[in-house]
Amino acid sequence: MTANRRKTIAVVNGTGRQAASLIRVASAVGFDVRAQIHSRVGLVAEELASLPNVQLIEGPLLNNNPLITHLFDGVQLAFINTTYLEGDEVAIGKQLADAARRCGSIQHYIYSSMPDHAAHDLHWPSLPLWACKATVEGYVRQIGLPATFVYTGIYNNNFTTLPYPLFCLEHCEDGSMQWKAPFHPDIPLPWLDCEHDVGPAVIQLIKEGPKKWGGHRVALTFEMLSPREVCDAFARALGRPCYYVHSPEIDIRVSVPPGYREQLRGIELLLGQVQAPYFPPSLFLIAPNMSGSPKGTNRSQIMSLTDEAQELWEGWRGIEEYAREAFLAEEEANGLDWMMDMKATAA
Repeated sequence: MTANRRKTIAVVNGTGRQAASLIRVASAVGFDVRAQIHSRVGLVAEELASLPNVQLIEGPLLNNNPLITHLFDGVQLAFINTTYLEGDEVAIGKQLADAARRCGSIQHYIYSSMPDHAAHDLHWPSLPLWACKATVEGYVRQIGLPATFVYTGIYNNNFTTLPYPLFCLEHCEDGSMQWKAPFHPDIPLPWLDCEHDVGPAVIQLIKEGPKKWGGHRVALTFEMLSPREVCDAFARALGRPCYYVHSPEIDIRVSVPPGYREQLRGIELLLGQVQAPYFPPSLFLIAPNMSGSPKGTNRSQIMSLTDEAQELWEGWRGIEEYAREAFLAEEEANGLDWMMDMKATAA
């Protein structure tokens, strides 16, 4: 990996799950990383600061031209995943893309996108926190950056017994657990162990480069499981019953930012009432410039949603394995102790 030390990856939102996963792997295999973060305070920021070949740049992104210019100065690669918490996500996304183009050294720009459902079906409403990413993707394509667009499935790591909306696993009096959400009980959804699998998959995209992946959309999802199947996986891993409860409304019991509340209401409608697919199928047609298929094959064929991710990274961790290996540790890190009874019983 000596040659890779001459290449630097620019990353934003460095302490986020996607970016942190990439930074850990990139540092381990010998890339240099220049990552924007919002604060050096916190366990993840401290961990990243301790990694070799990682430079952290602290500051906001919106209208911060000096920071953005420095971020891309002389770098060859970029992984960009912005969040609504930073401000106007479309403005930030365009500013980052413009700076990457101006720097003149970017060889591969990997953007974490999401779909605008309304652009695929007039009967589907847009989700506000996803549609802005689709807008930025369109701009990146328009200005001609050598780019690949990754679409992440639902994070396994979203699950918690804390009272957060949409992915709360609640304890029941009989010792069982339940997940309540607006998703149809039997319609498969895309899943991803973000911290475990985003980094290795993106590194493989970088290794194979824009000659293969330029202009292509990649679904970073390794399993298609229905809510009932997810609960069955948790039950096997935790050794206690876990049930799915379909509820048209998402229970919001804690304070959430206004933008996220609107996103949750949109999910109730789009993925609940309308039962639109999480990823519109037309997103992942085989791209005309995708290599690896013999000439003359039908390139309009729709691929299985998990095919490319599983080919990029064979060591992916499924949700049952996640629940067994990581879920309890994350619960303990969140200050919870309900799992101590399980450990005592096992002992």
